[in-house]
Order: sequence, then C-alpha cells, then structure tokens
Amino acid sequence: MNLPKQILEDIEVQLFLEEIYSYWGYDFRNYALSFLKRRIQSFIYAEKLLNISQLQKRILSDKSCLERFLLNLTVNVTSMFRDPSFYVAFRNEVIPRLRTYPFIRIWHAGCSTGEEVYSMAILLTEAGLYQRCRIYATDLNEQVLQKAKSGIFPLNLMQNYTRLYIQSGGKTSFSEYYTAAYGNAIFSNYLRENLIFAQHNLVMDSSFNEFNVILCRNVLIYFNQTLQNHVHKLFYHSLGSFGILGLGKQESIRFTPYEQEYQELVKSEKLYRRVN
Repeated sequence: MNLPKQILEDIEVQLFLEEIYSYWGYDFRNYALSFLKRRIQSFIYAEKLLNISQLQKRILSDKSCLERFLLNLTVNVTSMFRDPSFYVAFRNEVIPRLRTYPFIRIWHAGCSTGEEVYSMAILLTEAGLYQRCRIYATDLNEQVLQKAKSGIFPLNLMQNYTRLYIQSGGKTSFSEYYTAAYGNAIFSNYLRENLIFAQHNLVMDSSFNEFNVILCRNVLIYFNQTLQNHVHKLFYHSLGSFGILGLGKQESIRFTPYEQEYQELVKSEKLYRRVN
C-alpha cells in the first residue's frame, strides 16, 4: 500500500501532543519539533494511516497503538561500548575517583535496551568496583526495559561489540561475559546482580536517589532547550558532592543554568564533575 507523504504542520503536531498528554499523561511537548515530525511521519506510514488526525483517533482509542508509538519515539541507536573513547576516558579519569567511595550509586538515564548499561557493568567489574556499585537503569519505555533486563542480545552483533570493547580498553576476552545459545548472546548473571531497571520519565518524574555518577548519553539531543534545562536541574539535584555527569558527544552543559556548577574532566568526551 503506497500512501502519500503528508507535510506535518507545527500546530497540528502540537495539538496532537497536547491530546496525548491530557489523555495518557505522556508529555512530549518539549521534544525537538524536527525530531518529532520525523518520528510521527514514519509512524503514520508504518500504521498505514493517511494523516495525523487518523493517528490521533487510533492512539486515543487503542493503547497498543500508543505503546507502538512510544517505542517508535523513544528507542534510539545504541550499542555496547558505543564511542569507545568515552569508556577510555571513564577508566582513566572517573574510576580513580570512584575508588575513594565505600559504595557507588550510578544512574543510567534513558538506558534504552541496555547495551550501555552492561558495558558499564563490565568496565566496573574489570576495575574491581562492581561489587560495591548499584546501577539504576531507567527509561520511559517499559518494553525496552524488559529487553534490557533480559541481558540477551543478538549473537551476530558480538563481533562488532568485541571490536568496540577492545578499543574501549577492555582487559580480557569479551566472550567471557556471555554464553552463545540459539543465535543469542546471553550475558552472565553476575553482571545483572547490581543492576536495577525501572521506568522513569525525565520530563515528569522527580529525583529518586543521590548518585555519584549520572550517565545520560544521546538523549538530550531530542529535547528543546526548555526541557534540557529541566533535565539538567534534575541531574544537578540528583548528584552528590563532586559527582560525575556524562553526556553524549553532541550534548553539553553550555548555555544551561548549571554551566558554572561543573568542572570539565574530559572536554572531548563530555565528562563533567560537580564542583561542590
């Protein structure tokens, strides 16, 4: 079925988002408009609908459609040891600081399907710190959280993940961390021991603990400045004294109200340390 591509107007997208917020309680009103238009357009096409009005009617009457829409909107590109230089910098600059704490809390916000969470668990294991850590991995989308909890990923991705692991400064053979079965890589149970997966909405939910490290990489790029400032406020008040904030390569604390509250640890890798 070939459907004509419709040009989405700003006003109809905003009205659509208002309806989702008022009816279902999900707030996407401060996501970047260009990003929203692309995702909404692709979803209209995938659902074989003609326009955003038809999509709105379906989402308001069919929760399964809403769940598909949330999945389309919130799943982003990820991989294990994505941006290996970030993990090299984390090993060199952050791990020595974490060694000074008797117990370490890490928040991985917007964890998606969990690849980067397991990457951090592996890194902390190799640093000898994992047994005194808790990693809280959160995402808006319950469906991706279930996948993350399983610790099961396609086996055909492991060759690339192994390459990234080596580039990130990996200390052993990557295959030691998983078992191959039925076309999947099943990651070791001990890597899941200190992982806590939970649903959390960065737009609407408040802080739930005090953390030594907060990682939120490649999530803020989908938010407008108002929402970015809101999330930075949440992160600042969730970090303990001298806590570490890690962002994605295209993200920054510059031009936010909290720019002066951090010291750059590794500028190129967007690693920051709270100054008090």
